[in-house]
Amino acid sequence: MDDQPLGEWAGDRDQRRPKRGERRHVPLGNQAGRGEHVAPEAPRVLQEWDGHQWVPVGVAEDLATAIQETAEHAAARVARGGLPSFGKLPPAVEPWRSTEVFYRPETN
Repeated sequence: MDDQPLGEWAGDRDQRRPKRGERRHVPLGNQAGRGEHVAPEAPRVLQEWDGHQWVPVGVAEDLATAIQETAEHAAARVARGGLPSFGKLPPAVEPWRSTEVFYRPETN
């Protein structure tokens, strides 16, 4: 594991955290672990980050409405998350190849 200075780590952490006033939507009810594409007609809770936690601020009647309400914040969330550069990705594993050579018996 690479050790990172505490100040640098805190800066990276602050960049990944949501900004105050940022909104997101989650399924209403006991469906929190499900993907947003599941049951698009189900209502969604709109939540806003107050600097410490996600606070409910409203309810959208379906997924399409929830996406309209949170679209600008979703783009900021994606940009903030970032992806590793191609030079830093781990190398691809070699494809599997059998270590034994199999011969088909000859049939006459």
